[in-house]
Amino acid sequence: MILTDSEILKCIESGDIHVSPFRRECLGSNSYDVHLGKTLAVYQNRVLDARIHNLIETFEIPEEGYLLQPDEFYLGVTQEYTETFKHVPFLEGKSSVGRLGIDIHATAGKGDVGFCNFWTLEISVKQPVRVYAGMPIGQLIYFETRGELLTPYNKKGSAKYNEKTALPVESMMWKNRF
Repeated sequence: MILTDSEILKCIESGDIHVSPFRRECLGSNSYDVHLGKTLAVYQNRVLDARIHNLIETFEIPEEGYLLQPDEFYLGVTQEYTETFKHVPFLEGKSSVGRLGIDIHATAGKGDVGFCNFWTLEISVKQPVRVYAGMPIGQLIYFETRGELLTPYNKKGSAKYNEKTALPVESMMWKNRF
């Protein structure tokens, strides 16, 4: 079941969901709008290897915006820091963003119960498009869970994305054993 606006507000008031900064006008009927942070990143190497630590270079989006290119893959970050303790958060792009040809996640739209961080965005575009820090970029949808939660994400020893940062975070696939 997806939470409605009134249920999201109740969960924020109870502390089960935390969004910072929280702006009431960003609350939709059954979602919460998030915005593009000021920092983007690109991988240093054109060829990536899943077994090694692929380093990124970060840069700030200038006031006049930044022109994303279709042949480049970008990591972005939300302005909002979130915490979710009893619900599964899903990050989806806004329809207005999709209609500009911007994808905000390649495969990782689902968060975990216990995720406490900014969201790294996996951005690609269909044609050149200028983006701006602070523009609406996506929406969080919250699903109820069923059953006892044994280990929230922020308590998992194997969790690779627990370090709190307002910067895009590169893939940590290299930490897996394969």
